[in-house]
Amino acid sequence: MRLFAIGVLLVIGEAGGAQSAPASPYTLDIRRDYQGVRDYFIRAAEKMPEGKYEFRPSPDVRSFAQQVAHVADDQYNLCSAAKGEHRQAPYTDIESRLSKKADLVPALKDAFAYCDAVYDATTDVTGLEPSAGMKGRSKFSYLNWNLWHTWEHYGNIVVYLRMNGLVPPSSEKQPAPARKPPATDEDRGDR
Repeated sequence: MRLFAIGVLLVIGEAGGAQSAPASPYTLDIRRDYQGVRDYFIRAAEKMPEGKYEFRPSPDVRSFAQQVAHVADDQYNLCSAAKGEHRQAPYTDIESRLSKKADLVPALKDAFAYCDAVYDATTDVTGLEPSAGMKGRSKFSYLNWNLWHTWEHYGNIVVYLRMNGLVPPSSEKQPAPARKPPATDEDRGDR
């Protein structure tokens, strides 16, 4: 009887919890993190002046333009596997073709838009499905790979921005919330 009562409580608890918990909490978390780095990366690409797109801290690393192009390429390379597709363009298509800010910022936004659709379509259930990429990797694996890879390169371009006297988007001061004026006697209903 005691086991039956525990079982009933568990079923009731799960039913009640299912109503209050989001349908795909893991997907919501990874999507929120992705959106954060996406927004920082785009703002950084927009912030760097065109004349600094060829800047590189040392001769043996990618230029700022190449960093932006590389991240744009990998939005397609990694999210296509999570979407169940194989990218038709070469692995470094954007990095091989584009180097100007006027071309790269729109290409970056398009690449992120491609990934947005993949993140938006993924649920906790579909994320566990096998990907179109390497054998044994789930769709979540590719979305996670894309997330940490984008953060890694955002970290690179933060240095590029700072070396050029610019504040990275993730370090910009946030506007203070508007303050309400103190309540008056009239606001409180005192007359």
